[in-house]
Amino acid sequence: MNLPVFIAAAEDDGTFHPPSLDHEFNLPGILFDGTPFELNRILLVRLLAIAVMVFLFWLALRKPTVVPGKGQSIAELALGFVKDQIADGVLGEKLGRKYLPLLAAMFFGIFAMNITGIIPGLNIAGTSLIGMPIVLAVVAYIAFIYAGFKEAGAWTFFRNALFPPGVPVYMYILLTPIEFVNIFVVRPVSLALRLFLNMMVGHLLLVLCYGATWFFVITLGGADALFGIPTLLGGFVMTLVEMLASILQAFVFTLLTAVFIQQAAAKSH
Repeated sequence: MNLPVFIAAAEDDGTFHPPSLDHEFNLPGILFDGTPFELNRILLVRLLAIAVMVFLFWLALRKPTVVPGKGQSIAELALGFVKDQIADGVLGEKLGRKYLPLLAAMFFGIFAMNITGIIPGLNIAGTSLIGMPIVLAVVAYIAFIYAGFKEAGAWTFFRNALFPPGVPVYMYILLTPIEFVNIFVVRPVSLALRLFLNMMVGHLLLVLCYGATWFFVITLGGADALFGIPTLLGGFVMTLVEMLASILQAFVFTLLTAVFIQQAAAKSH
């Protein structure tokens, strides 16, 4: 993790202070400070993660062959996972082919920004600040609305969303506002918050584990350094958990986006 974070854990009074949200996420500008184009650490991490992801796919698929090499095989396997498990699995072959580019870009983009949280020197997930999850949720929201209008038609889309079948007419007075809030407000908000909170909490737990290790081993030293062993082991375990969470959160976000598209595109409820 970052050296300043470890040092900040040990204040002048010799006590350990867990990382605060303000300390972790109130990030100063690094490039173009004080201008509208100011870039802080997390923005640079996001740009780097996406650039590396695009470069790796370009490197693997720039010269596709009938008998794929290792790089092409890995790229095709990764894309095949999104196609089979999310696009075709939820939307069906015809609709899945249409929305596969969006879903694949979303899955690999989220994964690339998630995994930076455990990469030495970066140590912060690009999705652990609310801005990027909101942007991704807006993209999912637009795709959901677009699918409803394009695939089902505006009237069918709103009818399916706001007027569930098999309900007495007078119940629509209560159900329709609830469905409207649930579908058009809660869905994008929940998408953004789920991704943001999982990655933010994971980052803080990693800082806590490794910061405590630094405090026991470097700041206190001596016999107290033994207390750094369980915190270091906890840090290793949390690193593995974060690695799994990086994949899982990318999968869940993309899968829910596909589910919302499928529901919007359905011509019958």
